[in-house]
Amino acid sequence: MKRFYWLLLSMSGGLLAAGPGQAQTTVPATPAQPPAGTLPAAAPTGPWTLQRSIDYALQNNLTVRQQQLTSELQNATLRQSRATLLPTANLSGTQAWNYGTSLDPLTNDFVSQTIRSNNFSANSQVTLFSGFQLRNTVKRNALDSEASVLDIEKSRNDLALNVASAFLQLVLAEELVRTNEVRVSSTRSQVERTQKLLRAGSIPESNLLDIQAQLASDELNVITAQNQRDLARLSLTQLLNLPSPTGFQIEVPPLADPDDQPLLEADPDGTYQTAQSLLPEIKAADLRVRSAQRSLDIARGGYYPRLAFGAGIFTGFSSSRLARVFSGDSTQAVQIPIFQPGITGQPVPSQYFLLQPGQPKSEFLPAKFSNQLKDNLGKSLQFSLQIPILNGLQTRTSVQRAQINIQQQELRAEQTRLQLRQSIQQAYADAIAAQRRYLSARRQVEALTTAYRNAEIRFNNGLLNGTEFNIAKNNLTAAESTMIQAKYEFIFRRKVLDFYQGRPIQL
Repeated sequence: MKRFYWLLLSMSGGLLAAGPGQAQTTVPATPAQPPAGTLPAAAPTGPWTLQRSIDYALQNNLTVRQQQLTSELQNATLRQSRATLLPTANLSGTQAWNYGTSLDPLTNDFVSQTIRSNNFSANSQVTLFSGFQLRNTVKRNALDSEASVLDIEKSRNDLALNVASAFLQLVLAEELVRTNEVRVSSTRSQVERTQKLLRAGSIPESNLLDIQAQLASDELNVITAQNQRDLARLSLTQLLNLPSPTGFQIEVPPLADPDDQPLLEADPDGTYQTAQSLLPEIKAADLRVRSAQRSLDIARGGYYPRLAFGAGIFTGFSSSRLARVFSGDSTQAVQIPIFQPGITGQPVPSQYFLLQPGQPKSEFLPAKFSNQLKDNLGKSLQFSLQIPILNGLQTRTSVQRAQINIQQQELRAEQTRLQLRQSIQQAYADAIAAQRRYLSARRQVEALTTAYRNAEIRFNNGLLNGTEFNIAKNNLTAAESTMIQAKYEFIFRRKVLDFYQGRPIQL
């Protein structure tokens, strides 16, 4: 919430009115332009209300859109971590040519010829246990993704407050222009009356010179107020990411004076409890603490063994592999005589013959591609176990870093709550001070108005010189400027408190 309080301070600086004694008012700093990118299409025509300005800024502001892309990246990381729980499956294939004497990749024989070989494989692996690191990674990324969504909401809230601040500054600047123009008109009328009184001899010429000098000062104040109005309009249009402030006009809502509202009662603790349960930056800080705790669980998982299961299938082809192929008969049929024992016991030929058929002819030819894929098919199953023993203290160091990160995130969450509490306390103090200052300034304006009317009567009757009359007029002008400043300062402080209490920002 520091940024919101900075807005409050910047608005206090921008509320300095262009009065006679404040002609050199400090111009509010123009907010930085959004990063380079595609400008939105032409904005709709017509006066802009605060709600319309906020809605348009939320749709077209580049900072919000960039935060949305950051959230989408975090969602992609979450999807990737969930996918790591699934088995992996991969197909691969290679084709190679070996020249000269080389080792056949399938037969492991040394051959001196050109070999063309193919290898095909399919592998799958799943992690069975890894110290719960994969599951804890999913849980951590889910917390980070949820926090990134809250970051978008915080960015939208910041933008809405920025737009409300710039819108009120423009409303104030336009009211100051109108107020200074009324003063110029009044001074011109006074100049005309003074000229008539001078011609009538009722007053000295110095009175006319003094009132003409006052007119020149009032006209300068009008120019200063117009410049501040143009700068305020430029700041708002740049915040809306509009291509040009030309033709940009706002619809000024009816704003109640602070004295029409009851005095604020300071209840920072109650507002803090409400804001703490509503604001996205508090929720995001708590989520990041839980994410850091999951990172510690992931780091501790490095102490546990890792068990994985894998399966694969393999086949291949080699052009040097040969296969025996039979191509038909290669010899004539042969009659083989059959012998039988004779009288003397010696074998003698009989009248029978054994017919030996022709023998088939065979030759070795390169094996077919499809046959080799079938013959070379191999399968594998594998369990792998890794037990960490000593890894350069990497796991221990990771655990220590994770523990420190938890402490850092807890401190950031505590710092976020502290800034919120201080911002609410400061907003209450500023709102109450602005309301009291307005009530005091209004009473001062009433008193100085009466004094100015009396001074005007005396001046017109020649009983008061021009210097004393201008002092009375400038005192009234300064009081009116202070009252206007306090009014818009109170309105903005009140809207900030409404925001902390969960109410929409509207006028």
